[in-house]
Amino acid sequence: MLRMSKKLLYAIDAVIDIAHHGIVGPVQSGDIAERQGIPRRYLEQVLQHLVRSGVLAGRRGPRGGYRLARERRRITVGEIVRRVNEIEGAADPLDDAPESAIARAVVRPMWNDLQERFMKELEQVTIEDLCRRAQAAGIDSQGAERLDFSI
Repeated sequence: MLRMSKKLLYAIDAVIDIAHHGIVGPVQSGDIAERQGIPRRYLEQVLQHLVRSGVLAGRRGPRGGYRLARERRRITVGEIVRRVNEIEGAADPLDDAPESAIARAVVRPMWNDLQERFMKELEQVTIEDLCRRAQAAGIDSQGAERLDFSI
């Protein structure tokens, strides 16, 4: 079942932050937590799961941090939603609800169809798209500030 949880919001925020600020190198979790106002205990858990899932790559050490495992245009919001749902293991609350004939024949199929269409839409939204929105909204990229093209 698709639901907007804090963990899902944190995951999307973190991936966008890494894509937006990690242009020249890995982004440290402390910097993400500070910029996005995400509690570190939630953030680390989410980041580690996204590394295991192949969305992010992590590097340990003083110059370590997180970076995208693929190009921004190849990671979708739908993928992040699926990965976070894996950690949450959220059961569908409708599974335990008593079902009438109308619920089984009308409401449940309608709800499932809406969720499927919504996920298809989320599969069309890339991290690249969201980084462009951040740039258009005037959100500065610390990674872009560190670029140096002098020879």
